[in-house]
Amino acid sequence: MIPVVTPAEMAEIDRRAPVPVEVLIERAGAAVARAAVEMMGGTYGRRVVVVAGKGNNGADGRAAAARLRRHGVRVQVVAAADAGAQLPGADLVIDAAYGTGFRGTGSRGNYKAPDPDGAPVLAVDIPSGVNGLTGEAREGAVRAARTVTLAALKPGLLLQPGKSLAGRVDVVDIGLDTSGATAWLIGWPDVADWLPQRPAESHKWKSALWIVAGSPGMAGAAHLCARAAMRAGAGTVRLGIPGSPPDPGWLEVVGRETPAEGWDSFVLEDSDRAKAVVVGPGLARTDETRDCARRLVQALPQPVVIDADGLHALGERDDAHEVLGTRAAATLLTPHEGEFARLSGAPVGADRLTCVRQLAAAIGATVLLKGSTTIVAEPGGHVMFSTTGDSRLASAGTGDVLSGVAAAFLAHGLDAARAGAAAAFVHGAAGHLGWRRGLVAGDLLDLLPAVLNQSPESEAVTGVP
Repeated sequence: MIPVVTPAEMAEIDRRAPVPVEVLIERAGAAVARAAVEMMGGTYGRRVVVVAGKGNNGADGRAAAARLRRHGVRVQVVAAADAGAQLPGADLVIDAAYGTGFRGTGSRGNYKAPDPDGAPVLAVDIPSGVNGLTGEAREGAVRAARTVTLAALKPGLLLQPGKSLAGRVDVVDIGLDTSGATAWLIGWPDVADWLPQRPAESHKWKSALWIVAGSPGMAGAAHLCARAAMRAGAGTVRLGIPGSPPDPGWLEVVGRETPAEGWDSFVLEDSDRAKAVVVGPGLARTDETRDCARRLVQALPQPVVIDADGLHALGERDDAHEVLGTRAAATLLTPHEGEFARLSGAPVGADRLTCVRQLAAAIGATVLLKGSTTIVAEPGGHVMFSTTGDSRLASAGTGDVLSGVAAAFLAHGLDAARAGAAAAFVHGAAGHLGWRRGLVAGDLLDLLPAVLNQSPESEAVTGVP
């Protein structure tokens, strides 16, 4: 996993550096210079313009300029305040104007990126004009082809629009200690390492699931969730649709006739061999559903994934804590932004990282906030990011698929945070294998095994921006 630190945390890491700041600047400049040479394909006859601010970000850019000059590159350093609207002609522009210190206030809030006149831009730490905490970008923010970020990723490089403005991101080690980070970006090697291999002597009940989902006329969500769980490795899935006859929708899924009322008792008694339970996709929003869902979640001894109408049944933050606070087993909530707003009592703010952390702590459950960058926060504050999602997943039913995958991973013994982060990664990576236009949730079901069967070293599966 790659550490992710906020600008404030990075400032404290810098303060505690074991070497003088001048040494760190030289190391940073060397890393930027190497990236510049790589982007230009050499040094002979090349021209570089460095836009440098007054702080350490600008010092990193000037150190890179000095190294490039020693290698024969023609370099012009332009002060950020004097850059104007048009830069001199160059093969590459190095943006070292403001870095993660940018907050979008005062003179920096009016920052207008100079026109590189078609030359690619290499950003130092983060494109100027992008907020390092939130990913927000001021009008005229730099659009980089590549960003060299120092010591650790910053949230603004993972969250839109900063993620798109950063281009390819390289994290370089300059000798700073990031071992105290409490947030990380996960990649395929992490997911592959977390998912256990089935032992030679195994059976279906070792990773069994019980899914209570769907309602009369709304069986699609339940079927997608159940099929996704099977594709993600659940040994067996029992599916109950309250008030509907058994209709597994897939040969391998076991349909259970579930009563329309008081179904929580039925599920609780029938799920004793399940290793995890899903509550919510397509359940409907009646008073009976709310009461049954709340009683079931409180009583279940197994890990639980709660999604969609299951989240609605929890109510707002204090009500949700009342239901979840007494649970001993892991609980994973998978809200989209609207569901998150109802749970927390307020819309998701610009600082998504803090918002998710606060909700997880307040309700005592792991929270997965869906998005192009998914954020998974534990109640204790640890966070994982997954960046594999994109707009192809913005269609009906894809969230039901995600719930099934996460539950399958819980059934295999992963804790809630890893199950959620791994599911988000695999779900997004499966989407990348599908159609750019016209992808529907059902397409993901047959793409999940294609992701899960890659080798841990595979470069075909990526989550690094």
